[in-house]
Amino acid sequence: MNHALPNTNNIIDFEPRASLVSPRRSARGSSSAGALTSVMTDGSCPADMSPGRDEARMPPQGAAEAPRVDGDDLDDTIAEASSWLHKNQNGDGHWVFELEADATIPSEYILLNHFLDQVNDPLERRIAVYLRRGQGPHGGWPLFHDGDFDMSASVKAYFALKLVGDHPDEPHMKRAREAILARGGAARSNVFTRYTLAMFGQVPWRACPVARVEAMLLPRWFPFHLDKVSYWARTVMVPLFVLYSRRARAENPRGVDIRELFVTPPEKERRYHRNPTGHWIGRTFLWVDAVARMLEPLFPTAVERKATEKALNFVRERLNGVDGLGAIFPAMANALMVFHILGYAKTHPQVQIARKAVDGLVIEKGDHAYVQPCLSPVWDTGLASLAMAEVDAQAHGLDDRGAAVRESAMSNACAWLRDRQVLDTVGDYAAWRPNVRPGGWAFQYNNDHYPDVDDTAVIGMLLDRARLPANKEAIDRAAEWILGLQSENGGWGAFDADNEYYILNNIPFADHGALLDPPTVDVSARCIGFLAQLGYDRDHLAVARGLAYLKRNQEPDGSWFGRWGTNYIYGTWSALAAFNAVDEDLQAPHIRAAVAWLHRRQQADGGWGEGCESYWTDKRDFVKASTPTQTAWAVLALMAAGEVDSPEVKRGIAYLMKAPRDGGMWDEKLYNAVGFPRVFYLKYHGYPAFFPLWALARYRNLTRGNSQRVSWGL
Repeated sequence: MNHALPNTNNIIDFEPRASLVSPRRSARGSSSAGALTSVMTDGSCPADMSPGRDEARMPPQGAAEAPRVDGDDLDDTIAEASSWLHKNQNGDGHWVFELEADATIPSEYILLNHFLDQVNDPLERRIAVYLRRGQGPHGGWPLFHDGDFDMSASVKAYFALKLVGDHPDEPHMKRAREAILARGGAARSNVFTRYTLAMFGQVPWRACPVARVEAMLLPRWFPFHLDKVSYWARTVMVPLFVLYSRRARAENPRGVDIRELFVTPPEKERRYHRNPTGHWIGRTFLWVDAVARMLEPLFPTAVERKATEKALNFVRERLNGVDGLGAIFPAMANALMVFHILGYAKTHPQVQIARKAVDGLVIEKGDHAYVQPCLSPVWDTGLASLAMAEVDAQAHGLDDRGAAVRESAMSNACAWLRDRQVLDTVGDYAAWRPNVRPGGWAFQYNNDHYPDVDDTAVIGMLLDRARLPANKEAIDRAAEWILGLQSENGGWGAFDADNEYYILNNIPFADHGALLDPPTVDVSARCIGFLAQLGYDRDHLAVARGLAYLKRNQEPDGSWFGRWGTNYIYGTWSALAAFNAVDEDLQAPHIRAAVAWLHRRQQADGGWGEGCESYWTDKRDFVKASTPTQTAWAVLALMAAGEVDSPEVKRGIAYLMKAPRDGGMWDEKLYNAVGFPRVFYLKYHGYPAFFPLWALARYRNLTRGNSQRVSWGL
């Protein structure tokens, strides 16, 4: 499977409840008693996945006896970490931490400046420091910390450093060049890199798949249509269509080239295009691409003009102010380049706002700088707030003053989030769900056309848990929107429903394998948890279908795939939290299989870890080191499965207690999330602050409270 104290009207009740049915809502939408049985018939868990209790309790080989968790030390750690997190809250109530990708985004920022002839030498020199430090021992650049060589990241980083002024004979440049040539040269770069190289005149345009702007005019019944691809692909492709069709050419004021990175001169290279899937359909699409290339000179100019105007209207409508097109760097950069080649002046309002959006992603730190792929304030605020809420569930009497401060912080966070709910803009999701009212939240500060299902479920759970009367309407609209975005297979995707046009993964353009936004376990689990927390019964049709989806997608070893967090630990935590939320029998075979898998994956130091390499099938079980974030996910997962008193949980808690940290930020170098598996990875700098605190606070709550069952959807 692929896979400030609050006033009396603003007090937030964080005490866990005896039931997941909200006391201010009755259980809604319950269907007949047989609904769950009928829906889950082919989603049941095989009996042979169920380990015996003795097996499920077996400690990792060579593990020491479970340590005793000192209650005072636990309280002190939670108090210190939560105080640090509160101090890092912005004055308006939100949190935002850095979001780091690999070398490609900073490199593309430099390339963008040279495309536009807007060179910023002081800033680019600082970005170059960051790029040099990220070079791997293999000579190239990886997709994540301490990862293997990646051709496209290496080519872009080399090109960016050369644009900044690094000489090809410098030792680091020589090592990079040798590594690139040894692996086939720049001609082996991915599709998006080749488009960039074509715009800089480094490869002929025939090196790129045909991406005509006339695609904007295709009917929906056609195999390819914009409505059939993911939001991120849509916002990147539309301006790219214009760049390709106009054969955009970079200004490149310093005339820098990278011909030395090609084994065969680029104009003589004949093997640029590869079948992205190896399937016969992929070979067919390569043939279609070749035919389309021959026919390009015959395309009517009038049709191109009409399609270009439609593309520009798409961009203008979604330009999104200082948050940018799609609120993601690649789309923003493509929009700026389109404005440039069409002759928009630098003083044009749309150009200025697009430039501001791109520059808003820059992070400057000490002697270096880098560029984020996007911003994550809504996601960070939701997770940070849930961690703080967990702290307060048992904090009263221990730290009354601190609890009051945290309650005020949560009230402010909820107010900030309510103001960012998308209630009026009908987003692109309406192409397939036209009757669904808006009600979601975006991932970024603003991205109204593209609210995020995962964010919406998390924020909905937070607002419900906060028990503020002002939250009720926001929660109801969020639930309505979540229900409306459920896919036919019972799961939920991140931004769209039923985005499963898998044939499109075979087109030459899709060599990154991330053209679509199908339902995933982690997002689906969050939606189930949200609905259950609101009181939707497990027999409600939407919940029952969601549970069946989760069961069908459990891996043979008992884990679940993690699409948006690394990797199976994240997916398994997500699924177990959802099953707990619907009051699943924790002795059920699929639950025990997941618990046994987590037990087996615990490391000798008491923690859990999982490398980004695990997205490759031949490295599925790859572990580089335990990390605080992944350990917290595993501990949260086990506690959701009723394992709070298990030796594994105690060892995990002990690991978190002794792991190095600075206040409330645990040390973590390894990347902890994924944008596109095997292509684009992420490091959420806030994760090692949110999740370890969350896990420690929940452990305290369950070991000192009246119940050892988690009372929330997440």
